Amino acid sequence: MNWDIYRKLLSYVRPYKGRLFVSVIASIGVAGSDAAAAKLVQPFIDWIVVEARADLLSYVPFIVIGLASFKGISRYVQEYFIRTAGQLVMFDLRNEVFGHTLALSMRYFSRVSSGTVMSRILNDITIMQASVAEVLVGLLKEVLTLVSLTVVAFYADWKMALMAFVVLPLTAWPASAIGKRIKSYSKKGQTAMGELTAALEQSMSGIKVIKAFGTEQKEYDKFEAENRSFYSFFRKVIKYDAASSPVMEILLSLGGAAVIWYGLHRVFEGKMTQGELFSILAAVMFMYTPAKKLSKLYNRIQQAIGAAERVFELRAEPVEIHDTSDAVAMPRVRGEIVFDRVGFSYGDEQVLEDFSFTAAPGEVVALVGASGAGKSTVAGLLNRFYDVSEGSVRVDGTDIREVTLDSLRANLALVDQETFLFNESVRNNVLYGCPEAEDSKLNDAIDQAYAREFIEQLPQGVETGIGNRGVRLSGGQRQRICIARAILRDAPILILDEATSALDTESEAMVQKALQNLMHNRTTLVIAHRLSTVMHADKILVLDKGKIVEQGRHDQLVAQDGLYRRLYTMQFQNGNEE
Repeated sequence: MNWDIYRKLLSYVRPYKGRLFVSVIASIGVAGSDAAAAKLVQPFIDWIVVEARADLLSYVPFIVIGLASFKGISRYVQEYFIRTAGQLVMFDLRNEVFGHTLALSMRYFSRVSSGTVMSRILNDITIMQASVAEVLVGLLKEVLTLVSLTVVAFYADWKMALMAFVVLPLTAWPASAIGKRIKSYSKKGQTAMGELTAALEQSMSGIKVIKAFGTEQKEYDKFEAENRSFYSFFRKVIKYDAASSPVMEILLSLGGAAVIWYGLHRVFEGKMTQGELFSILAAVMFMYTPAKKLSKLYNRIQQAIGAAERVFELRAEPVEIHDTSDAVAMPRVRGEIVFDRVGFSYGDEQVLEDFSFTAAPGEVVALVGASGAGKSTVAGLLNRFYDVSEGSVRVDGTDIREVTLDSLRANLALVDQETFLFNESVRNNVLYGCPEAEDSKLNDAIDQAYAREFIEQLPQGVETGIGNRGVRLSGGQRQRICIARAILRDAPILILDEATSALDTESEAMVQKALQNLMHNRTTLVIAHRLSTVMHADKILVLDKGKIVEQGRHDQLVAQDGLYRRLYTMQFQNGNEE
């Protein structure tokens, strides 16, 4: 599985192979500097310290400064190019994963929390970013340094070098075991971070409800529990990561002890000079430093792999709703809508069955029924948030699966019960579906939505920021901004999904006036709980358990002794509706 992850990561690195090449060349410079330093120990000890050649003293400062400068410049070039390559890789990956996530169907978002998705795009890729940058920088430098110093050590005395080198393979098993533990707990920790992010996102979104019910302590306890779970996993990551260095030190000390013992015997026997001994010792000690660092890098790699697996799991989620290879662009339509024997289910739950109706161009069709009857599902199918399981949905005689998603949705405008607004200005929210619109059209849409009066009372008018989800506006004001957005989009088909369900009587009256302007000359699908909002519809479809059980105009349905009449009686019996 890890090799698959490595291959996927490498595919993102390839576009930046030029930066990698420059970094490799600079890494050779860094490694060469360390090898040269180890090699120069011998003449320094033998010629200057032992033989006391004063004529060479003047060269020492220049050699030290020169080597340090060359190594410093090489390290700067190496780190700059490799780190920027790593950042660009994560930049591309984050963009690609976010774009893929946007393309996923509503079915995916109905089963996965937004906090979990956010955690994978932000936290997991951030861990990958830190780890990949560290790994790319260190791997090149430490491997090349280890190779060059090994060459120096073997060239000087292969027996002593072999003593030092033989312990390196012994470090592989504990490093691998520790790395696997780190990967496992790191992945579990990132899952816990997803739950933590979900708890945070939910608390911030529902802050008004939390304060209204006085449940701050409850939410704090929930967050604290998720936070403790996250800590418990990463405490184990830290424990194993911290253990890797002492284990490496102990194992490598065996080789170091053997080299020192054997080398001193050779010096005492006159078979080696002090300078040669110290040169080999320097090469061995320098060689062990990148070996220890490579062990740490292996731990970072395992953390990156754990995060990468979660990111690529998201990237591998199939895009259920997409354009077919022969999809064509849909022109501006007249607005005829046909649901032909449609069947649809969420998994095992059948929501619509043998569902058929027709809406003529410019006609207002209302869907009413108890909660769970399938009303909002009809709107979702028309928008192609989901695809039908059976039958077809046609617009102007064309199956909507045969046209591009962009062209289909360009013909649709949605005003939803959630009235979602972005944390931007009034202007940007109204222009959201039609950003190139001129100010004259923007102002006309605002006027038709009866939003001019309250917008002018805002501190900066249309340039006023409205806060997260439009929190600075009332429910009726938010709804009228959404209506202005739909008016400006000027789509021939309009979908109103419980557009006035959460409004008080006064706000509803104002919004209804705005909706009348929006519905003018458009085919309109109205999903409503309040029957007062659909009394003037051209056709009312009464749904029960995913089937149309009655249809007709308001007066016709009231005259029948059916479900619509019972719903009507329940809502109007005590003057709840006017």
